[in-house]
Amino acid sequence: MEDGELFMPMVLLLLLLLSPFASPLTQQGEALMKMKSSFSNIADAVLHWDDVHNNDFCSWLGVYCHNLTFTVLSLDLSGNKLTGQIPDEIGNCAQLVHLDLSENQLFGDIPFSISKLQHLEFLNVKNNQLTGPIPSILTQIPNLKTLDLARNRLTGDIPRLLYWNEVLQYFDVRGNNLTGSIPESIGNCTSFEILDISYNQITGEIPYNIGFLQVATLSLQGNRLTGKIPDVIGLMQALAILDLSENQLVGPIPPILGNLSFTGKLYLHGNMLSGPIPPELGNMSKLSYLQLNDNQLVGSIPNEIGMLEHLFELNLANNHLEGSIPHNISSCTALNQFNVHGNQLSGSIPLSFRNLQSLTYLNLSANKFKGFIPIELGHIVNLDTLDLSSNNFSGHVPASVGFLEHLLTLNFSHNHLDGPLPAEFGNLKSIQIIDMSFNNLSNSIPPEFGQLQNLMHLILNNNDLHGEVPDQLTNCFSLLSLNFSYNNLSGVVPSMKNFSWFSADSFFGNPLLCGNWLGSICHPYIPRSRRPPQLVILHMDMAIHTLEDIFRNTENLSEKYAVGYGASSTVYKCVLKNSRPIAVKRLYNQHAHNLKEFEVELVTVGSIRHRNLVTLYGYALTPFGNLLFYDYMANGSLWDLLHGPSKVKLDWETRLKIAVGAAEGLAYLHHDCNPRIVHRDVKSSNILLDENFEAHLSDFGTAKCISTTRTHTSTYVLGTIGYIDPEYARTSRLNEKSDVYSFGIVLLELLTGKKAVDNDSNLHQLILSKADNNTVMEAVDPEVSVTCIDMAHVKKTFQLALLCTKRNPSERPTMYEVARVLVSLLPAPPPKIHAPPTRTYDYKHFVMKKGQNKYPKMEGIQPEQDNTSSDAQWFVRFGDVISKNSL
Repeated sequence: MEDGELFMPMVLLLLLLLSPFASPLTQQGEALMKMKSSFSNIADAVLHWDDVHNNDFCSWLGVYCHNLTFTVLSLDLSGNKLTGQIPDEIGNCAQLVHLDLSENQLFGDIPFSISKLQHLEFLNVKNNQLTGPIPSILTQIPNLKTLDLARNRLTGDIPRLLYWNEVLQYFDVRGNNLTGSIPESIGNCTSFEILDISYNQITGEIPYNIGFLQVATLSLQGNRLTGKIPDVIGLMQALAILDLSENQLVGPIPPILGNLSFTGKLYLHGNMLSGPIPPELGNMSKLSYLQLNDNQLVGSIPNEIGMLEHLFELNLANNHLEGSIPHNISSCTALNQFNVHGNQLSGSIPLSFRNLQSLTYLNLSANKFKGFIPIELGHIVNLDTLDLSSNNFSGHVPASVGFLEHLLTLNFSHNHLDGPLPAEFGNLKSIQIIDMSFNNLSNSIPPEFGQLQNLMHLILNNNDLHGEVPDQLTNCFSLLSLNFSYNNLSGVVPSMKNFSWFSADSFFGNPLLCGNWLGSICHPYIPRSRRPPQLVILHMDMAIHTLEDIFRNTENLSEKYAVGYGASSTVYKCVLKNSRPIAVKRLYNQHAHNLKEFEVELVTVGSIRHRNLVTLYGYALTPFGNLLFYDYMANGSLWDLLHGPSKVKLDWETRLKIAVGAAEGLAYLHHDCNPRIVHRDVKSSNILLDENFEAHLSDFGTAKCISTTRTHTSTYVLGTIGYIDPEYARTSRLNEKSDVYSFGIVLLELLTGKKAVDNDSNLHQLILSKADNNTVMEAVDPEVSVTCIDMAHVKKTFQLALLCTKRNPSERPTMYEVARVLVSLLPAPPPKIHAPPTRTYDYKHFVMKKGQNKYPKMEGIQPEQDNTSSDAQWFVRFGDVISKNSL
């Protein structure tokens, strides 16, 4: 009897606990369904929200509930490309603590109903298209600690009540159109740890009370702030990053900033600051980035700067500085970039610069330096940019510069250098740009220059060079432009290979030189057009334009409109009336071997539409070459940003976003096109970035449409060294897994910042060797290490990259799988609550599945808590899974 009495309450309790699964949707469930209906582009995450077949909303993707009360605590729909508005019903999820709608395409206002979420601690809607003002009622959420509204289109003032908030810790509104000023009440925000209002339209002066904050990051850059920098900022001892750049600030740099002993980054560039550089800045012992460029600073460079032993980047360009470079700058042994361009500095280059072994970028151009160029510069072995142009240097060019094997850009133009060009320049295997113009150089052009396989621009005009143009230069397959004008060269200009497309302007002013232009000493030959130009429109955006419009707006494809160069093409920017800019790609090979096949495949590529693929608007067959018309990408290629002369610091989140975009574009080609399309030349230079750093896969000139029933076999292998699948190179058998291999190499570039091939170094082999001895994380780009919140994501991306590059194509993942994994790693600002984890792809199961038949050691892998394991523990398994089967 007693057992029965106990049994019945237990049954009732069980029924009570299970009742949410059988009952109709609660108010919270109805709010979620209303949210689903408000989105017009439903992604996978929301598509499976179904109150008919599964009314257990706690099991829906992105929804996390309390284990006992079944109330919704966390809602994460970030990165799903959702469009539509945030519905008012969101306020019915009254117990919500964590709300993340970032990285979508949401528009409209931020609904006032969010203020009903009185338990909310984390709100992230960054990277959308939200408009209107920031609702002042957000200040009524009592426990809100993280508020991220960055990169939207919000307008109006920042609500004044926010500046009285004593709970908010993370406040980010960068990249909107906010106006107004920063009030004195900012000093009441005593809990702020991160304050970022950068890249808005904020005006007025920086208030004195801002000095009462104890933030780690203060980012006010890119606004319209005026007045002086308040001295009180020098008392903000918790500052790690201080960025006041790109405003209209005036007056001196406060010497008291030297008290910021924990500050690692100080950005004051792009203002109107005057006066000298305070010697007290030498007391900022943790300083690694000091950017004072583009101001009106005067005086000399203080000797005390040489005390900054952690200094990584020093940029003093475009000021009015005088005097010489302090010799003790060479004590900054961590210095990676040194830029004093555009000042009035004088004297000679300190011989002690040879001690700066970490230096990669040295720009002393547009000053008044004089004397010889010291041979010691040839000992700074990691230099990739050396610019001494527009000074008063004299004497011979030191041959030691020819031993800088990593050098990409060499510019000694506009000096008084004489003597010969060193034959040792033939050893500059990485060099892309050589500019020695406007000097007094003599003798002949060394034939050793023909060994420079990566050379893109050779500029030697306005010197006293004589002799013939070496035939060996025709072996410089990457050479896109040269200028030998106004010398004393003689003989015949080579007519084969790349020299066939160089214009006459490249050779003018050499009276004894024979070439294909009017006025040459030999009979010129002027080719005729074989056929009239034809414009083929593949996208209606091109229908309102003509070929004449394009030639007129680019002045017949003038070099001044060129924005990019490749081994077989030049890209020009063309701005057409009442239209977005387009990119015009001019192919050097005027007529394809099989013109009909060429046109058929262009039409196929032109029919493809995807947000991560560059749109081909049309093409034209002209006497100037075959022209292709594409979207213009404002941020150039990934290769430019990682390795080019003007490298950009890319944080981890941006790199991961780029990887996701490129992966999704490639997955679309492989899995959603009919017929399937294999790109055949996936590499960082074919991943273009728009103004928002969204990735777009480009260059389908080598793409191949493949039947779903067979693998394509080619008699020759296309692609780029360092990215080519070894199995494809060996067998010439092409399928989608060849692209997967190439994409894995791109991932390694993003992780390390290194080139796929750099002289004799192969990035893939380097990482494999490090995987075997547990040192892979040593190869991580420093910018990734600094900006990545969870280094476990970096480790997983390394593992994914090496899965993509496994020797056996059948063991590589598909691009669909690759994209899924990368999307699961997209980061979000860490919540201040113990919220359930964001939706993740089962990464270790994915790795185990790829290697389970051959590597029994994988069976012991534990679930996600592995994130805290050491590098050595992770890569012992890593080595077992990857490297033994990849070497």
